[in-house]
Amino acid sequence: MTMVARARRAARALRATAAAATTASLLLAGGCASVAADATPGASAVAAPGLPAPNAVDPWERWNRKVFAFNEAIDEAILAPVARAWREHVPQLLRAGVSNFFGNVGDVWSMVNHLLQGKVGSGMEMGMRVLSNTLFGLGGILDPATEMRLPRRSEDFGQTLGVWGMPPGPYVVLPFLGPSSLRDAVGVPLDRYASAPSVYIDVDAYAATALEIVNVRAELLSTTQLVGEVALDKYGFMRDAYLARRRDLVHDGAAPLEKFEDDFDDPPPEAGK
Repeated sequence: MTMVARARRAARALRATAAAATTASLLLAGGCASVAADATPGASAVAAPGLPAPNAVDPWERWNRKVFAFNEAIDEAILAPVARAWREHVPQLLRAGVSNFFGNVGDVWSMVNHLLQGKVGSGMEMGMRVLSNTLFGLGGILDPATEMRLPRRSEDFGQTLGVWGMPPGPYVVLPFLGPSSLRDAVGVPLDRYASAPSVYIDVDAYAATALEIVNVRAELLSTTQLVGEVALDKYGFMRDAYLARRRDLVHDGAAPLEKFEDDFDDPPPEAGK
């Protein structure tokens, strides 16, 4: 066999090997794609391009992000400018009096939730706090109870439901109200009603609610500005912070440690051995 014939045969063999390798690679890639698709059925309907993978605690993330964006737009257009004007043009002493007043009204409902959770001691302390601020603090405008070592320990009905054993459920962003969980959302109507000043005194409910919202937003201006500056994903940052904070509140700062599986643990001994 001449050298030319040998070279031609080697070239044909090389082309055949390359073609076989290419075919095998394509088949392997197709097989891997099929396995991935089978492992997460419906994944394409859940995780749209450009959105993060589904989160176990946030299965409604696509909708929640839309509500979050809506709330952010309302805040930037209306709430934040009004809150800045309130902070810049209203004297600090008057703003402190407004905060104390709404805080004292909310303490009444906190006292009830302490008692509903079986925390009689702290419930009685909150009752004493309300009584002290109402009698000696000009109806709650001043806060002498804090100086009397009766600190505010706020509790809401969502926390009470958590103490009773109700799981938090999925994370949800409520229009206008912001971060919540399904459990906390159940308690929102009762919390809003029981914490309204119009329930206890003769004031216009809408005016009181508007004043409370503006005052609270003014107190959070610095915090929200900091979050906007440091958080790469503001939505994810606020979600994780909210869930961690609520878990801590339900367990009074002593949340149980999460359990992790150790792949290197020895298997349990079989019966009879």
